Amino acid sequence: QIRLTESGGDSVQPGGSLTLSCTVPPFTLNYHSIGWFRQAPGRAREGVSCLSLSTGSTFSADSVKGRFTISGDNANNTVNLHMNNLKPEDTAVYFCGRGHHRWCSSAYLEDTDFGAWGQGTQVTVSS
Repeated sequence: QIRLTESGGDSVQPGGSLTLSCTVPPFTLNYHSIGWFRQAPGRAREGVSCLSLSTGSTFSADSVKGRFTISGDNANNTVNLHMNNLKPEDTAVYFCGRGHHRWCSSAYLEDTDFGAWGQGTQVTVSS
């Protein structure tokens, strides 16, 4: 199994911004959705957002709507997660995964529907 690669995590103050990047193999975005998930210490892995570039579909969890934006760049084989107005509860290790299919929806944003996970990138939001 080929892993995806996450980058961009950092430590920021509440209200700050970060952009995370997920690098995928060539042509992945033509056939697969990409999902961002996060896992805080002592918590289960939580779906954050997903994107299907081939169908032009996106979905974000209620906890991040209006603050996080997902985008894809097929030319550079990347999917970015733009995070604004960060809160302490956003603190987690963020992972990206490759969807088993093209589509992206609320019913699909479950970790069992994704694979090829990267090692994750740490986001810490604190004063």
